[in-house]
Amino acid sequence: MKKLIGAMLACLLAGGVMAVDTPVVTGDTGGLSSERGAVALGNDEAAAPLKNYRKDGDPLAREYVHQPPLIPHDVRNYEIDSKVNKCLACHSFKNATVMKAPRVSPSHFETRDGMTLGDVSPRRYFCLQCHVPQTDAKPLVDNTFKPLESLK
Repeated sequence: MKKLIGAMLACLLAGGVMAVDTPVVTGDTGGLSSERGAVALGNDEAAAPLKNYRKDGDPLAREYVHQPPLIPHDVRNYEIDSKVNKCLACHSFKNATVMKAPRVSPSHFETRDGMTLGDVSPRRYFCLQCHVPQTDAKPLVDNTFKPLESLK
């Protein structure tokens, strides 16, 4: 019993020493810089305004097969959680015609096993995992991607 208590105390002491000796990276970052500038992460400032955001407009063309459509409108403050999905207020089969919005694709009602559900599949419920707002922003890195001629 004394050996067990001694071993536990040794582990606790070793963990405390390791936590104290954990290096903190400061100074030279090897030439890397943040798009946020010198702002600490986790601050409580309000979200930055969206730049180059295309206000409600025509959708941009897709660049490759199976590309999720880009969102041609503002989605800031849209509530999407396990109980509410603001996107479905307009894009559900029930509301799309009235709201003049594209309907959710039938593929979003299928399970991983190919079974069709009566509601949006849980794996497709969080829209902003795949669909992002379209912008007129210049690319952050060079891109030489060219879509296939047959898809233009």
